[in-house]
Amino acid sequence: MTRALSPSLADALATGTVVLDGGMSNQLESAGYDLSDALWSARLLAERPEAVVEAHLAYFLAGASVAITASYQATFEGFARRGIGREEAARLLTLSVELAGEAARRAGEAGVDRPLWVAASVGPYGAMLADGSDYRGRYGLGVAELERFHRPRMEVLAAAAPDVLALETVPDADEGAALLGAVRGLGVPAWLSYSVHGRHTRAGQPLEDAFAPAADVDEVIAVGVNCCASEDVEPAVEIAARVTGKPVVVYPNSGEAWDADARAWTGRSTFDTGQVEAWRAAGARLIGGCCRVGPPTITELAATLK
Repeated sequence: MTRALSPSLADALATGTVVLDGGMSNQLESAGYDLSDALWSARLLAERPEAVVEAHLAYFLAGASVAITASYQATFEGFARRGIGREEAARLLTLSVELAGEAARRAGEAGVDRPLWVAASVGPYGAMLADGSDYRGRYGLGVAELERFHRPRMEVLAAAAPDVLALETVPDADEGAALLGAVRGLGVPAWLSYSVHGRHTRAGQPLEDAFAPAADVDEVIAVGVNCCASEDVEPAVEIAARVTGKPVVVYPNSGEAWDADARAWTGRSTFDTGQVEAWRAAGARLIGGCCRVGPPTITELAATLK
């Protein structure tokens, strides 16, 4: 089925479970690309766009129905530090959506006949800083300042006509409020996903307080968590479903830990696809993986949820 003939993602979530992709950086690194750069995977939008298409396609062929674009770390400010002006930055943001759409087209040609959707990634303010603060929050900026930061690139991404905006890996309830303000009136649905530790955001706020404002935002079709440990998922799903009444999105990490000094992953994967049934029972409807979760795990996950 082509994207043009697909039901909306909101309709799909109202009637069943949808499988998300896994980590974009994981798949690009597995293909041999060096992402040790402040722009992370966004650098390849300019340098190797075909690699981005191939990464998305690998997840579609593995069983994912939603591709999250390589725009997590793509910002006007981040591109400017690399000498890329606003016009070219806007082109690259738009391209991120187009590349995921091209992968969906190729997946259809390869025989994938289920509906496929494109989610335009909007990472947190800290992702632009590239200093690890996207896992801490508390940037010293107010809600209005954060909304002014996010709105321009969200406008560009929305104009590229993705199926949904992925407001993801948000560490701080204040930034969540800013993103909810910025998404109003854009004409594109969105999901809001926090990075969490236990029953709190990474910045330490109770998840009940972080999720609550999303309940009254019509553009938000799902709320949940990502880039967290799998053991933190089930309590967060219950809270998100109870507080907002909306479908829940979850895509945790593999369980390995990132050593910032060594710039390497340590430990072992604890992502068990057997857990997803409990997540679905608690209210999760959009389920996938984040860092270090590759196509083989998505294939297992899709088979479990089928």
